[in-house]
Amino acid sequence: MAMARRKLTYRSWLAVTAALVMAAISSLAGPAVPARAAAVTFTNPLAEQRADPHIYRHTDGYYYFTATVPEYDRIVLRRATTLQGLATATERVIWRRHASGEMGAHIWAPEIHFIDGRWYVYFAAGRTDDIWAIRPYVLESSAANPLDGPWTERGQLQPARSSFSLDATTFVHHGQRYLAWAEYAGNNSNIYLARAVNPWTYAGTPTLIASPTYAWETRGYRVNEGPAVLIRNGRVFMTYSASATDASYAVGLLTASANSDLLNPASWTKRATPLLASDSRTGQYGPGHNSFTVAEDGSDVIVYHSRNYERYLGNGYDPLNDPNRRTRIQRVYWNADGTPNFGVPVPDGLSPVRLRAHDLPDRYLRHWEFRVRLEPDVTNLADSQFRIVAGLSNSTAISLESTNYPGYFLRHRNHQIWVERNDGSNLFRQDATFTRRAGLADATKLSLESVNFPGQYVRHRDGLLYLEAVPDAAGRASATFALE
Repeated sequence: MAMARRKLTYRSWLAVTAALVMAAISSLAGPAVPARAAAVTFTNPLAEQRADPHIYRHTDGYYYFTATVPEYDRIVLRRATTLQGLATATERVIWRRHASGEMGAHIWAPEIHFIDGRWYVYFAAGRTDDIWAIRPYVLESSAANPLDGPWTERGQLQPARSSFSLDATTFVHHGQRYLAWAEYAGNNSNIYLARAVNPWTYAGTPTLIASPTYAWETRGYRVNEGPAVLIRNGRVFMTYSASATDASYAVGLLTASANSDLLNPASWTKRATPLLASDSRTGQYGPGHNSFTVAEDGSDVIVYHSRNYERYLGNGYDPLNDPNRRTRIQRVYWNADGTPNFGVPVPDGLSPVRLRAHDLPDRYLRHWEFRVRLEPDVTNLADSQFRIVAGLSNSTAISLESTNYPGYFLRHRNHQIWVERNDGSNLFRQDATFTRRAGLADATKLSLESVNFPGQYVRHRDGLLYLEAVPDAAGRASATFALE
């Protein structure tokens, strides 16, 4: 009960904090910024003690969310009309493990998909008489609302797998449905791909497309698992998770040309470094087992789990018995070369934003050696991400906190803009506080006016950021930013 109260208090604190900040932003002095200027924001974590998350956006206007529960004994489902609404949506149990035999233990990693007018849930399960005989299974429902069921057991993915296998997923490309999953062979957990005949049956011999080879994929265990697919920019991107499920866990990337034969292993290339990994600066460890969805504003979103503390195998610690993986969501950005950029696992609380120049729309505000500048194609994404928080010197104004340097804020010093650590002084608090105004050159965007130097705005000049008056049209354009 004490633990439950602590969790309730923490979630309540997040909700109250988010509400206060958003209220402060919406009640600022000056012309209101139209709602369409703001990107969709999230508050993390989305759900406590929910691992291997999967969110499906359906044509009925709902998001459907399922995940592994720490008891490993059931499949749960919730829905909401917004991604953030899933945090408080009522959760329903749609299926429970068998009392004996197959599908009787280790109910892991459910995914929900809508295929040819029916709902399907893919999940992994062991047997009551052999809990490590993990195999992929499929449920089917014809209900309009999958929370209502009933659900029919289609059994194991067919043809049945003969070794430890899990994390089945499905996708369609060029009119062909595929099934992908992870399976052990020798000491490796590999990723396999096959053409689907129907949602629970595949044809031919599965193709091995990825095995753990890099050092970051072999920490604790040799693992490639949890495939998830995002098709964009003429390519098929398949993310996967690697290493033990402690703080070593990380997200990798496979890429194939959209016009290639996906069942040819040579079509796939593997990125040498992870796309998402533990980050002590943001307090997130072991990010992984992701899925993808699309936010209400049309932006791509990665859904994943992590813990907010650092633990590794050994000294009696077994991550399988640690229930505190939490579901999190954040926006996917795209590099100039068309590849996805996840940045870092963002801190708990409100999701960060980016500020894009109005007059140079391919360039973003970012920090480099703590000096703030304007640059295109910021591949070190977190350098260009800031959290909007209540103003340090005035709660009706705002401050911008660095994502990869928590506790560091955008501030002016000698009329230059820097990202620096809050030293607690009154001068710093004032220098780091701004009034958010409707964009001086475009009212659908925003401008940042200094609180302690009224009439002076954050603006770019010759690639750097300054605090200056902007009396002419060019100056007003340089002081206007789009919020992403």
